[in-house]
Amino acid sequence: MSKNLGITTSKEEDVGEWYREVVTKSDLTDYTSVSGCFVFKPLSYSIWTTIRKEMDKLFKDIGIENAYFPLFIPDKLLEKESEHFEGFNPEVAWVTRAGSSELDEKLAVRPTSEAIMYDSYRNWVRSHRDLPMKLNQWNNVVRWEFKHATPFLRTREFLWQEGHCVYTSEEHVMEDCEKVMDSYQKICEEYMALPCVRGRKTDKEKFDGAVNTYSLEHLLPDGQAIQGPDYHNDGTNFAKAFDIKFTDEDGEEKYAYQSTFGFSTRQIGIMVMIHSDDRGLVIPPKLAPTKVVIVPIYQNEDEKEDVMSLSKEVSSYIKDCKIDDRDHKTPGWKFNEWEVKGVPLRIEIGSNEVDDGKVTVVRRDTGNKKSVDINDIEGFVENELREMHKDLFEAAEEFMEKNIREAKNYEELKEILENKMGFIKAPWCGKQACEDTIKDETTAKITNIPFRYSKPENKKCIRCDEDAEHWVHFAKSM
Repeated sequence: MSKNLGITTSKEEDVGEWYREVVTKSDLTDYTSVSGCFVFKPLSYSIWTTIRKEMDKLFKDIGIENAYFPLFIPDKLLEKESEHFEGFNPEVAWVTRAGSSELDEKLAVRPTSEAIMYDSYRNWVRSHRDLPMKLNQWNNVVRWEFKHATPFLRTREFLWQEGHCVYTSEEHVMEDCEKVMDSYQKICEEYMALPCVRGRKTDKEKFDGAVNTYSLEHLLPDGQAIQGPDYHNDGTNFAKAFDIKFTDEDGEEKYAYQSTFGFSTRQIGIMVMIHSDDRGLVIPPKLAPTKVVIVPIYQNEDEKEDVMSLSKEVSSYIKDCKIDDRDHKTPGWKFNEWEVKGVPLRIEIGSNEVDDGKVTVVRRDTGNKKSVDINDIEGFVENELREMHKDLFEAAEEFMEKNIREAKNYEELKEILENKMGFIKAPWCGKQACEDTIKDETTAKITNIPFRYSKPENKKCIRCDEDAEHWVHFAKSM
């Protein structure tokens, strides 16, 4: 493979440019003529399809059903949301004309679906017997909120699921909070090999309109934090804004309790950035559409017949396996191409393998080679894929844990931020004034209040002299 078809930038030296090379040269995505919008090529869309399939199974166990609501939202409904929630002011794209005719009311291209969904919920919810109502959408949204786009991580249009559930009590909201967050963590850890810090957002950082927001936070290779999926306990806030009421068992009319939650294609970008290397993409095995590629190696037609015969035999033992039988590319070219595209395992079969009854197996993440008896290949591949996922997760977890540093005082917090990135564990009084001051002076924010820590004992706030209420993580965020 010529150099310009491989990865030419080092992850360590310039993670941003390296990332852009990986996602384009691996055939995950490509740029388009629409600013901030990218193509989901078959490889990335296959990854997203697997995530969707597995998450749907988990949602079904919680009683969540899929539905679909319109892409277009009338201006009057968005205005209703803005009137009730001060921070709600999305940079939306508007449709004002159809053909040569001006529309009677301009329509927003969906930035999120609360407004259009809750307008229907208002009509559907009447009695406690109608609840709980647990609906989810798999859709696309458009947000015109930035100038510099990054594939998957920051795009004007992206794919996601957005759950919107209605209950008779906050207790039920929080019961499902645990179940949904467990589902998110399972997908992150068991499919994407992504470790995370689970916790509650501060009032400053929570979703506008929510009583509380709960999140999974990740750490990128450059030490910046990035938020993953989240769950919002909305209390009765949206119900009051959209007049969603039910009659309880005693005949009393009450406002409903609600939750919203989402998981987006941003996670694909996080996965790519954390696991991939200077040779290209690394895909955790459960999400790889092609888990094994066989590269036949032969010098002449006589060798080709035997090599191809063995290649076909081996492929019949392995799921999600592809034989690269292109004659116009050299084996070396193929090795490099499949490394860039992140296929977890490569099997090399040449005349020596035919003679020995063994094949050479190469792991994408480590580059380790092993000679494996043909009779053992099926079990070996299954075990090697399990080990690869385990190793990817443990390496990412080790990196994250090594980059959680405790600050004993405010000066030390600032010093850590100046010299190192990552999560900074620090005691906090719980007051937004200190949170605001720290962000203004350091540009670091509280990512969340991690559940992994108990309440600090005999600790003062990192910024003031008041007793600390929480251990929190500060970080510079993408």
